[in-house]
Amino acid sequence: MGILRNIKSDYEIYENTVQECLVAIERNDCKQIKAYRKKYKGKEPLPSQVIEGYKFIMDEEFESLKIDFTQKLKFEIKDLVNVKG
Repeated sequence: MGILRNIKSDYEIYENTVQECLVAIERNDCKQIKAYRKKYKGKEPLPSQVIEGYKFIMDEEFESLKIDFTQKLKFEIKDLVNVKG
């Protein structure tokens, strides 16, 4: 029997609470989000800082969500919430 292993995606999924959409952020860029959260933990109001990512769109053919790689967008880090899969 073969060995099963967990293959990690190149992207982490976040929910943008202001735009009410799902966003895919490259795993390497997620370090910026973690550093931002650590630096400004418990502080209000949170400063504005943006990160680039891709928005999820509806794929009509398969009736599911997919990442739209045609357009890289900027999102406010303070509006992103990590989605646990």
